Amino acid sequence: MPLFDRRPLHERLLAQEETAPPPPSGPVEAPLAPSSHPGVHGGSKAREWDCVVTAEAPAARGDAVRFVTLADGEIVVEEGDDGGDLSPLADAVERFLPPPYRARAVRQQGDVFAVGARGLEIVELPGATGESLTLTAQDGSRELEVDGEREFGGLPALERLGERVGSSYVVRAERVDGSLFEVVVDPL
Repeated sequence: MPLFDRRPLHERLLAQEETAPPPPSGPVEAPLAPSSHPGVHGGSKAREWDCVVTAEAPAARGDAVRFVTLADGEIVVEEGDDGGDLSPLADAVERFLPPPYRARAVRQQGDVFAVGARGLEIVELPGATGESLTLTAQDGSRELEVDGEREFGGLPALERLGERVGSSYVVRAERVDGSLFEVVVDPL
C-alpha cells in the first residue's frame, strides 16, 4: 500500500464508499454521549440565557443595561440606563419568557438592542438583613451566612425552600429590591 495516495479527493472518497459495509438493516443503537465515555471529562457548558431577542427601544439610554422584571411587571434596573424606558425590551422578552427574569440588553445599532434573559425564582424575605444570604444544611446541621459572615439563627423561609430538594442543600439568595430576593436552591 503506498504511503501517499495521489488520486484527487473525490476519487478517494468514491473508492471508500464502494468498499464501505452496507448500512445496518435492523435497529441501530445511538452512540454514547461524549461525557459518558470513559476518560472523557467535563460536560457541556450550561446555557446562559433562556431566550435571546432583538427589540427597538428609542427611549433607552446608554449602550448596555441589566435589569430584573418582577412578576408584577415592575422593572428594577441593576446597571445602566437610569430613567430610560425599558418597556419595549421587556415586552420583547415576555413574548417568550414570563416574568420574573433577569435581562441584559446591549445596543446593536441605532435604537436596536439585543436582549438575553434568564428566568428567576424570586421570594420575599421580610426582615432579612444583608444583600447576600447563603443557607447550607448537611447532616442535620445548618449554617447561615449573611454577606459572607456567619450568623446565628436561621431563616425559616430559606429552610422551607431548601427542604424542597431534600435534607441536604444550599440556598443562595441575592437581594433584588427591598425585601425581594433572587434564590437558587441546589441539593448537596
